[in-house]
Amino acid sequence: MSTRAITLLSVGRRGVGRRIFHQNLDCSKRIISSRSLHICARPNIAANRSFAACTSRLLQLRLSSGGKANCYSTYLPSQLKIETNVCSPDYDGIVLVSGTPPGSEEPEPFKSVLFCAAQIDSGLFELGAVLPINLPAKRLIYSPTGSINPDYDDVRVFKEAAVKGIKRALQAGVRNPLLVLLPDSRFENTELVTLLGALEALYVPLEVREIGSERTHKAAQLAVWSPICSKKLQGVVKLAGALESGRYVARDIGGSDPERMAPPRVEEYVRELFANTRINVQVISDLPTLEKEYPLFAAVNRGASVIPRHAGRIIFLTYEPQDPSCVLETVMLVGKGVTFDTGGNDIKVSHGMVGMSRDKCGAAASVGFMQTVNLLQPPTVKVVAAIGVVRNSCGENAYVADEVVTARSGARVRVNNTDAEGRFVMADILYHVKEMAMVSVNPHIFTIATLTGHAMRTAGDGFSIAMDNSVARSVSNAYKLQACGDVVGDMFEVSIIRREDFDLHKGKMEGDDIIQSGQKSSAATNRGHQGPCAFLIMASGLDKHGKTSEKPLEYCHLDIAASAGNLPDPATGAPIAALSKRFLAKEFEKNLAEAK
Repeated sequence: MSTRAITLLSVGRRGVGRRIFHQNLDCSKRIISSRSLHICARPNIAANRSFAACTSRLLQLRLSSGGKANCYSTYLPSQLKIETNVCSPDYDGIVLVSGTPPGSEEPEPFKSVLFCAAQIDSGLFELGAVLPINLPAKRLIYSPTGSINPDYDDVRVFKEAAVKGIKRALQAGVRNPLLVLLPDSRFENTELVTLLGALEALYVPLEVREIGSERTHKAAQLAVWSPICSKKLQGVVKLAGALESGRYVARDIGGSDPERMAPPRVEEYVRELFANTRINVQVISDLPTLEKEYPLFAAVNRGASVIPRHAGRIIFLTYEPQDPSCVLETVMLVGKGVTFDTGGNDIKVSHGMVGMSRDKCGAAASVGFMQTVNLLQPPTVKVVAAIGVVRNSCGENAYVADEVVTARSGARVRVNNTDAEGRFVMADILYHVKEMAMVSVNPHIFTIATLTGHAMRTAGDGFSIAMDNSVARSVSNAYKLQACGDVVGDMFEVSIIRREDFDLHKGKMEGDDIIQSGQKSSAATNRGHQGPCAFLIMASGLDKHGKTSEKPLEYCHLDIAASAGNLPDPATGAPIAALSKRFLAKEFEKNLAEAK
């Protein structure tokens, strides 16, 4: 059979030319690679061309100035590869994640090995083990879910088992793992969630990668083998790569320290990420424009604005399909990006600042979602993300309690607590996004923020909270998002906005329209996570776009304080998977459909 090849060249870490993309049309392996990409397929098969097109986008190779490759050039934690032969000598360990008792339903040769091991280890299904296996890989890392409660467990048990399995493999010295993906009819998307868990475990923080040397990757590659239909497996791998690339970006931005991801460096990262892509990047950084168009943001930015390396940015990212006339809906995200929160002049005390570099995870998730959108390129969805990136500093130039600031909407807002800065950061941006929504096709507006300690107390670790305005609630928007999160292991609880939440923020003094917050912290305030949503509706002017208005607008606030990841754990990238399932559903269906 004749062959054809396509080869792209990049510059390696030491400036050495390196092949990063190769398509050879006479063999069967497909690889999504952080260093090299091989996509080999039989000619004239449209699915292979589509897969190749997406995986070439997955590379997203960006070279910094001077011809040197930067350490976040590929936006995947490891080479990702489909393997068709478990007897391949390319691997030094096999990780098997399973939800059934050992030796019961696994394919051979794994079933026999696990059956024998279970005869001498009654705790195998709960604890797992590293076992010898008569394959070139030599080691089988068995990582079970343990007993699954059919009433209350969910697909996260597979993600957790995959994370545990990959970590155990790395501890055992495995550097080229082969992950076995097994279907499980009890949950949707078991294979996808398992693979996402494995990729999550391989993430290396940006600041560690920048050290270079052997710390850039935990594993040279992650190969995937599965008994499921090969076409479906291609879709799972393609989709997992796109989702993980978005979460990878979110972890880079959200998890890096306050100097590495100070506002100007967030801008630098975002420009690098989306250079030469379909994502349009616009940045607002000059103080006169910020003070005029985004006065609430400018108030928070005031304390840091005198230090150039901490000066705030508002960044707009826009994706439009190739044919704008095909747009059926518009997703609009506003992300809170407080790179460090001192509390401002209402300063955090008693170690209250520890972990406050994670206060930018709402903006990080917004950028990460745009990365996933960029890779999947939905043909009928337009996406806009607007992030406010700012440091809430204290000092003589910082804003203080009792100030009255006129929002872009015209509302006069009295400051009660400079540590309630997140709603100030987003409110004027939300106003501008609301104005854009007025002329957009079927708009869905979201704010995403690590906003309140009350959300953490309410939902508990690992859960985001979704809160709809009246228009979004009338179409069960938050519950739809919750259902989407359930099937991809990106969990949501739903809270309702009530009149009491608006009453809390009504102006109390003559001339005040709105008060920023109550006198207590959110964690000590009744309905402490719903109130900020009501504030955002009031301060942005969305209260004039309710169900009975001339132009009703859907709006949903996502508080991710409990799901974004707290130090010392890595940032999670929540809620990218849930948002992708909700608004990129056709891409999910296309990639996860069984071959007929």
